[in-house]
Amino acid sequence: MVAIAQAEAEVQVPLVMSSPHSGRAYEGELRQSTLLSVSQLRRSEDAYVDQLIEGAHQKGITTVCALFPRVFVDVNRSPRELDPNMYSDRLPDTADRGSRRTASGLGVIPRIAADGRPLYRRRFKVAEAEARLQRYYQPYHAAVQAQLEKVRDRFGQAFLVDVHSMPDQSARGVDMVIGDRFGGSCHPGFADLIERRLRKQGFVTVRNTPYAGGFTTEHYGRPETGVHAIQIEISRRLYLDEHRVALAENFASLKAEMDSFISYLGEYPWSGQFTS
Repeated sequence: MVAIAQAEAEVQVPLVMSSPHSGRAYEGELRQSTLLSVSQLRRSEDAYVDQLIEGAHQKGITTVCALFPRVFVDVNRSPRELDPNMYSDRLPDTADRGSRRTASGLGVIPRIAADGRPLYRRRFKVAEAEARLQRYYQPYHAAVQAQLEKVRDRFGQAFLVDVHSMPDQSARGVDMVIGDRFGGSCHPGFADLIERRLRKQGFVTVRNTPYAGGFTTEHYGRPETGVHAIQIEISRRLYLDEHRVALAENFASLKAEMDSFISYLGEYPWSGQFTS
């Protein structure tokens, strides 16, 4: 299984977009070891987010999307978030045993699916986890890191927009949640720019509740080094039949709005912005 899909653009603006949770290649090891059907596994996806942002490279914005499912490896987690309940041997000393996400079964290699059902028939060896991270997790983050460095080298700054989708019940009445780690992962002007544009397009937005940004925004968002990261959670109500994990009739209209949003970012005069 290829780890990522990367639409590398001729860099025109200091932006990179990513989709860590839209992978839907259910095959091989995962499919053979899991207790659940593919239809059950797919409910953990940020389904089709990759399609919502696929026009970005035409605007000079590179995209990096995971092809593997998040129930296999969740790249929006720290590689240290290993769940001790999943392994039959001793975890490395570097493992983050105190992680809230790990304790809930949603570490870097999840123990449960989105509905809380156990994923696997057996416990794994730590070496199996390490091999999975090396094959999928590391290439994904290497690609994101390389693109951010490429952009920052050219423009002096880099801006990462990490795109997700959320169940409608997570934030009733809200279309999109903008997460900037409560102001820690990006210049406040960047978050303001994103929110103003989305609101101008008619979307109802909130900041940081219930999603302030995960590992990606926390890890890459270092405004003091010129790298800014923000997370956007899109309500699945806007484009998806959540129960069937299938595109709904309103997908086309949301795709058009996302294309407009991406075009705005691609045409924005970034030079000299958000430097102080």
